[in-house]
Amino acid sequence: MTDDTATIYRGRFAPSPTGPVHFGTLLAAVGSYLQAKKNSGEWIIRMEDVDITRKVAGSDMEILHTLEDFGFEWQKEVLYQSKQNEYYQHALEQLIKQSLVFPCVCSRKQLAKTGSDIYPGTCRARKLPEKNEHALRLFARDIAIEFDDVVMGKQSQNMAQQCGDFVIKRRDGLFAYQLAVVVDDHLQNITEVVRGSDLLDSTPRQIYLQQLLNYPTPGYCHLPLAVDSNGNKISKSEGAAKVEIKNREKLICEVLKFLGQNPPPDLSDSNISDIWKWAVNNWNINQVTDSKEIQLQT
Repeated sequence: MTDDTATIYRGRFAPSPTGPVHFGTLLAAVGSYLQAKKNSGEWIIRMEDVDITRKVAGSDMEILHTLEDFGFEWQKEVLYQSKQNEYYQHALEQLIKQSLVFPCVCSRKQLAKTGSDIYPGTCRARKLPEKNEHALRLFARDIAIEFDDVVMGKQSQNMAQQCGDFVIKRRDGLFAYQLAVVVDDHLQNITEVVRGSDLLDSTPRQIYLQQLLNYPTPGYCHLPLAVDSNGNKISKSEGAAKVEIKNREKLICEVLKFLGQNPPPDLSDSNISDIWKWAVNNWNINQVTDSKEIQLQT
């Protein structure tokens, strides 16, 4: 299902259908949208519902309708990860053929007792096939993955020492996000990934997978997260309030201000079309702060 359409730039917005659009969702949407527009590229939407256990019925359509109401325009059909399993399986088989995967029978409770976020390598010697219930982990080699993030600058992570062997297929049979997102970015020919800085630490794992699968590596651009006065991320999991359509002009301007774009004070009095015109013409990714978090003024 590789999308062979040639394009200079292709970006994507990839929400999880676990609830309505809130300020944090809007932030990622605006940043990725304007970066695509400024680069005369395409902007596509992917529903990251690979974890079907977290999906909230109807929230995918609610997200799409909200984006439409805010004036976003996207190209191509919306892709749903839950329909991509055959492509994830193909990638998994490629990794297995390279002897890069091992079965892990460790429970979360067992791993929690280690007191470390780094997998201790307990099941590394196990071989496939495995008769017991298990997850599949990718061997993490003792190599450094480095990349230059457009906003956050130079990043480096040693796979073995700072990441450890990570899960690419869960013990409940669902493919893990790390594998799914890498396969989808490849199939959709994404040239730059613009998203929140909460995923910055995941990027080395994704680049590592890209290298092992012989996929090209897109550019990366991680935007600062909006946090409340207590330092909590503005997110659905934290119960953030959904955005109100009646406030769309003000909200878009607030996002632009948050991203360092310095919109004129009276821009929010304009219609949504004129706000987008100003935003596209004046978008400058270099004005986005490299701070991972910024407190949202309410």
